[in-house]
Amino acid sequence: MSRHAGLYVRRKLMLRLWEDGETLVVRFPKEKRAALIEENPDVFSVTDHYRNYPAVLVNLLAVNRELLGRMIEGAWRLQASRKQVSAYDRQGSGCNGAL
Repeated sequence: MSRHAGLYVRRKLMLRLWEDGETLVVRFPKEKRAALIEENPDVFSVTDHYRNYPAVLVNLLAVNRELLGRMIEGAWRLQASRKQVSAYDRQGSGCNGAL
């Protein structure tokens, strides 16, 4: 069995880097995924494996840094507690352009 680099928040997968180093699995609402893929088919996709999961695949060779940062923050917001999100929002956007 192969190992994938993954990031978990509250014991749930938020991000996972594929072994190819070019594809990132990002937690994303299933009900919004089709529209996202339709808008950016070169950047976003889904495989049969992830079809039933709240996730989207991101092509790291095609995505721009700003959009990737928003996707990562959105995935974190889906997993973090309300208290964590509130504390983050009180501090202002945490990365201050670091992405």
